[in-house]
Amino acid sequence: MSKLETKFVNDIAGKFFVKSYQRGYRWGKSEVERLLEDVFALKGHGGQATKNYCLQPIVVKNLGDENFELIDGQQRLTTIFLIYNYMHKASNGFFEEPNFSLDYETRDKSADFLANIDVARKDENIDFWFMANAYETIERWFAAKGQKSVVMGNLKNFFAYNVKVIWYEIDDTENATAMFTRLNIGKIPLTCAELVKAMFLSNENCNSDRRRDEIALQWDNLEKELHNDSLWYFLTNDATKKYQTRIDLILDLIAGKKIDNRDKYATFFYFDGLKKRGDDLNELWQKIVQTFLLLKDWHENHELYHKIGYLIASGYKNLSDIYAASKNKSKREFLSQLDELIKASIKLKVDENYSAWNYTEDAERIRRLLLLFNVESVRQNGEQSQWFPFDKYKFGDEKNSWSLEHIHAVNSQEVGKQEQWREWLKLHRASLENFPDDNKTLLDEIDKLLKISEIKGEKFRALQKKILDKLSPESMSESTIDSIANLALLKCENNSALGNSVFDVKRNEIINLDMHGAFIPFCTKMAFLKYYTKSEQTQIHFWSATDRREYIRAINFVLKDFLSEPIKFADKEN
Repeated sequence: MSKLETKFVNDIAGKFFVKSYQRGYRWGKSEVERLLEDVFALKGHGGQATKNYCLQPIVVKNLGDENFELIDGQQRLTTIFLIYNYMHKASNGFFEEPNFSLDYETRDKSADFLANIDVARKDENIDFWFMANAYETIERWFAAKGQKSVVMGNLKNFFAYNVKVIWYEIDDTENATAMFTRLNIGKIPLTCAELVKAMFLSNENCNSDRRRDEIALQWDNLEKELHNDSLWYFLTNDATKKYQTRIDLILDLIAGKKIDNRDKYATFFYFDGLKKRGDDLNELWQKIVQTFLLLKDWHENHELYHKIGYLIASGYKNLSDIYAASKNKSKREFLSQLDELIKASIKLKVDENYSAWNYTEDAERIRRLLLLFNVESVRQNGEQSQWFPFDKYKFGDEKNSWSLEHIHAVNSQEVGKQEQWREWLKLHRASLENFPDDNKTLLDEIDKLLKISEIKGEKFRALQKKILDKLSPESMSESTIDSIANLALLKCENNSALGNSVFDVKRNEIINLDMHGAFIPFCTKMAFLKYYTKSEQTQIHFWSATDRREYIRAINFVLKDFLSEPIKFADKEN
């Protein structure tokens, strides 16, 4: 029967056997110091610990009479043994010896050397060398801290009352060698989710195989459903880099684990604490299932999906914040709370004008506003038939990242690479061919320059200026170019030539990308299709002052419920 619990380090007792399938002790200076520093970091005012701390799991097989086969945790347990051993000797016996010992199946001298470190013998074999070095590291660490007896007293108290290990005794029927291989050679760690799962499936919780099978099946189904990217990327901005299994998100949510909490097993400790308090684990399991169903309901509700999705995608709030805001609220109250959070996410200062925001200074604020513009446009326009694809927006293509792009760029900055100059010229040549004016002379100049094996910088810049003058609308001030009226969310696939292109070139490329199934944010596509401009005022080749004014009016209209006051168009051309 498997056993899963937590133990204070000071309560570890017994004799641990290290079988031949394991390598010897191999921790170096950095690992030993990290363990000491992590424990010592608990010290608060007056030497009292400010929090609890968890070491990695100790996985054993119970051999009876407090004898254990040590499957995983040899490095940590050996280091803890050496720390106790050092404190005992350095205090002349004031601090007791370790309550446990280690023995080795094929290293018969190592147990004695570990208990009686003799640095002079460290070169006898590789195991002695690592053990002696670790002991010397511990000795130097205490010396560097000063007030050695006080520091030793602190560590002794922390080990007794604040520092725990996850104690996992595997079932008698399990193969210890296979378990060791999975945890070490296979590099598959014993995850927090696995430990919580083992708790729910333990014999003390499940009184029948049928109940155990039910929980195991539900667990697997939850994990499977969370691998639906539409649901996962609605709930989180993390591309599973943080979560080893996706059900961890639900467990962390219930445990109230903060994003900045780096304790790998904090969530397991939360559930373990509830178990020790006497909470019914079956009721706790139902809470996990119900929490998942609540999140799934949010995902399937058109209005909640878009409002919650925006708050998370924008980075203004995370799932934990939203979950807390939903507690003890009716659906109407919850929606009202979400609206207030959205308003706060784009809140203006007194007398501040959105349209005066600058690309250089206000990029993040503009990005958030345009994301809301896109999300709300889809929500209001979709009538539940359209859903903003947060999965594609966040991680649809990890090679590229979304950025604010000028709808019409007049940046003549050269990158200095021949292939980028040539690409820029080809893109703009295609646009000139479709212009109603006679551009034969300009087209000939482009063809002539493209035939040259190495284009000179001055030649490129001179021709670039002519092309920009031809393809640009009426004069745009620098503030207008960098204002929100000339910005959209766009992914240019790291193509600087396209990024520095005029409106008509970008428009053609966006239409091409859209035809081939690429995700273009709704409002970005509408802007380049001149959706916001009345037909009698539309000309397809330029992004004019009229287009910019109508773009701002569209933002005003869509976001009217979230703006403290309408955005005023700051363009001097108005």
